Amino acid sequence: MLVFISKLGLISTAAFMLIAMPVSADEASRNKEIQERFSQCDVNRDGKLTRDEAKGCMPRIYDHFSSIDTQNKGYVTVAEIEAMTNR
Repeated sequence: MLVFISKLGLISTAAFMLIAMPVSADEASRNKEIQERFSQCDVNRDGKLTRDEAKGCMPRIYDHFSSIDTQNKGYVTVAEIEAMTNR
């Protein structure tokens, strides 16, 4: 009986890990795509994306710019975009 419970615990742990892994893998691939697109759109390479830079290149960021730029700085960073998409 004790062996059965131990095996059941191992199986449950393994199943949980398999379920949890794709989420982090999806998040990592999404963040990589964001970083690549951000680099293409950041024309002056200052690490900041203005509303004008986002307009033609990242339309969803452009549409939600004010909700990402909560401090009204006039730009967003790749970290802020990733944080918004990972919510």
